[in-house]
Amino acid sequence: MGAISATFEIANLAGERFIDITALVDTGSTYTTIPANMLIQLGVAPEGRRRFELADNSLVEYPVGQIRMRLEGQELVVLAVFAAEDSDPLLGVTALETFGLGADPINQRLIPIPALLK
Repeated sequence: MGAISATFEIANLAGERFIDITALVDTGSTYTTIPANMLIQLGVAPEGRRRFELADNSLVEYPVGQIRMRLEGQELVVLAVFAAEDSDPLLGVTALETFGLGADPINQRLIPIPALLK
């Protein structure tokens, strides 16, 4: 099984200008992370800060803000992390859940999944 990548578009909440992003699908990451400089160029405003635990167990704090995202034929609003400028974008699990998608590691693609209302 290999890594899954996804291509999508992001913009500020007003949807004034979308840009293409290719990101690693990371089901171990809560939120979608985008390099801060890209979000700032789009006019996305930080709305607060959150603490995150990294793979090495260290704790960091990053700004977060809402972005408009186009993925798999849908356009929705998700929370994004203003990541370090030299980092690679990651598509996190809350965005996948918002879009009703899951990761198929065997076929290395995103698949629709039903949401739960149990």
